[in-house]
Amino acid sequence: MLLPYLNKDLIEAGCDEAGRGCLAGDVFAAAVILPQNFYCEELNDSKQLTEKQRDALRPMIEQEALAWAVASVSPAEIDKINILNASILAMHRALDKLKIQPQHLLIDGNRFKKYRNIPHTAIVKGDGKYLAIAAASVLAKTHRDEYMLRLHEEFPQYDWKNNKGYPTEKHRAVIAEAGTTHYHRLSFKLLATDAQLSLNLF
Repeated sequence: MLLPYLNKDLIEAGCDEAGRGCLAGDVFAAAVILPQNFYCEELNDSKQLTEKQRDALRPMIEQEALAWAVASVSPAEIDKINILNASILAMHRALDKLKIQPQHLLIDGNRFKKYRNIPHTAIVKGDGKYLAIAAASVLAKTHRDEYMLRLHEEFPQYDWKNNKGYPTEKHRAVIAEAGTTHYHRLSFKLLATDAQLSLNLF
């Protein structure tokens, strides 16, 4: 059973990211402030849910949350500052957009950079422990998947509607054959082998 809060007397925001391990596309993050009496038995780490379950939970979370926001960091920014810093920046951007300022942050993972003067707690596998982080994981994942479906319409050969930019065998094969797009993260190891990739930028 997921916990409703870490600090009962504080306004807490849960934060999580989606798309960190992808070869293409923005990395997304969400920040969510839930009511203290919020309960949803179905809510869990987004990776433990089916696409259908995530899509059903998203409107409920967006309606029931006291505040929520989603933000992203582009592939060009990822290449410039690295994926860890980009993931944290995406969380900061999501927090910037909240209509209520939290008093404490619950961060999924073990790395974070201080946001304003708000104290935070980084929790490994926090999306499977706290409702607010789980809610953020669902929003980050569903909003990113929706974005990747739009990119798929532009470049269907990469099969982003199915792999969402992750390094599947098919995705890597198309990169090897056709090169990259401006949506690819060029600082990532795009091919499974150490062979040099001859970039064909679209």
